[in-house]
Amino acid sequence: MGIVLGPNQYGKAENRVVRIVRDTPRHEIRDLNVSTALRGDFAAAHTDGDQSQVLPTDTQKNTAFAFAKRHGVTSPEDYALALARRLVEATPAATGARVLVEEYAWDRIVVDGAGHDHAFVRRGGEVRTTEIELSSEAAHVVSGLTDLTVLKSTGSEFKGFLKDEYTTLPEADDRILATALTARWRYADRGRIEWNATYAEVRALLLATFATTYSRALQETLYAMGRAVLEAHPDIAEISFVAPNKHHFLVDLAPFGLANPGEVFIAADRPYGLIEATVTREADDDG
Repeated sequence: MGIVLGPNQYGKAENRVVRIVRDTPRHEIRDLNVSTALRGDFAAAHTDGDQSQVLPTDTQKNTAFAFAKRHGVTSPEDYALALARRLVEATPAATGARVLVEEYAWDRIVVDGAGHDHAFVRRGGEVRTTEIELSSEAAHVVSGLTDLTVLKSTGSEFKGFLKDEYTTLPEADDRILATALTARWRYADRGRIEWNATYAEVRALLLATFATTYSRALQETLYAMGRAVLEAHPDIAEISFVAPNKHHFLVDLAPFGLANPGEVFIAADRPYGLIEATVTREADDDG
């Protein structure tokens, strides 16, 4: 039985690229974490130590920074697509590239009721993401967000679930529902996309649906959120969720002579339920 090299790729991970647009006195900031990788005919580098077809990872790093200036960062998707294409063009042995981008949001510091021109405060938690898979056939774009922490203090129940001899969880008619949501949506090949506008619209839909959907389980809420996004955006083929259930348990205040009608809870960070789901279109709806 012979031994051969299996699938492989190489690249530069977590390049921290900060682009300031200072063409006017009112500056803009794009704060990115960029990871790149190339795949292709690089077997000789592994089997013979032959680096003649290998574009160094240091060059990939330099290209990520140069393209932040040369191409600009109007959106993570547009920047990542341009970067992926450049890396493949510069590497004859490459058959494809993968570019991952996380964007950290900054808000203007408010001074005298207005956002300052060049002073910012980092927004906590939520991170915008995009993943580009580029090949000779197509460019696949998956955008999303992570750590979008949401909570509703009512409008959620959990009951009627399967029980066995190890079940101790009581049924709940009214409970806190909270999660730190990760959502990733894959774009269909439908021509030009307004990346920033679509991101803002999807995020707003996720939040509005979470807030207004009466939830009999986190699973039901995720499906409703995904359905709302697909119904509103024909350019999105599917959306996937990873949602840890951030449990809040009612504290028993009876030993202190106090009633607790759903007012004081303990937030438990672990263990937690982890719900994952993908909402997609039927085969003939995707084109």
